[in-house]
Amino acid sequence: MNHEKQEVHDFWSQASCGEELYLTDADMAGYTTQSDQRYALEPYILDFARFREARSSRILEIGVGLGADHQQFAQAGADLFGVDLTERAVEHTRKRLAVFGLNSNLTVGDAEHLDFQDESFDRVYSWGVLHHSPDTPRAIAEVWRVLKRGGGASIMIYHKWSLVGMMLWVRYALLGLRPLLTLKEIYAHYLESPGTKAYSVAEAKQLFSAFSAVSVKTVLTHGDLLESGAGQRHRGGLLSLARKIWPRGLIRRFFPKAGLFMLIETRK
Repeated sequence: MNHEKQEVHDFWSQASCGEELYLTDADMAGYTTQSDQRYALEPYILDFARFREARSSRILEIGVGLGADHQQFAQAGADLFGVDLTERAVEHTRKRLAVFGLNSNLTVGDAEHLDFQDESFDRVYSWGVLHHSPDTPRAIAEVWRVLKRGGGASIMIYHKWSLVGMMLWVRYALLGLRPLLTLKEIYAHYLESPGTKAYSVAEAKQLFSAFSAVSVKTVLTHGDLLESGAGQRHRGGLLSLARKIWPRGLIRRFFPKAGLFMLIETRK
């Protein structure tokens, strides 16, 4: 594992995404509460992931995290596989499924070098993961490789021109007296794991250009709207004040496409 990937691994080994905010206990009640909070904050996942269509489909999830989405696929009856860069996420998901009496083929793995044969899956799903990989284009090429002909992928990656990006730029570039910092540097150093990336819609379409069909949609998130405790890494008086005065109604009306999440649906 190279240095960049090791940094990503070490960051997410401290806590899987959402673990510190939403997971109280690693038991049935704790996992259920975490799922409820996840889908209340990000309801668009339910349609995007197409859980209801998963029965008897061979599905791979890249980046299982705490396993909420993986649980949904398992409950739907998928022939399910999951990989994650960290042992912590795989163990969380394995324990979660065991608590609910569910099964999956879970392994620690690298999105840039998937240990599966060509055309192995009907669908590949990944929520907020591939933009953390040091070589995101390589990871997307792997998605294409392991998909069967006619198979589909649902991938969420971060959107460059988002309100989250703007807020981070104001705090760390403008107020930090470093106005020449680029959004690329902002995302890489101040959002999540080191090297995190975000893409424009045009750049995303280019990343997925090998696929026969690509649909891209951006959505406003609870982070863009300051509606949750997300952003704990950036706590302070300024963030607390912004949460009180943030013009959410105006943002929804005039900037509906300025969200951090970019939902990409593709077909091979």
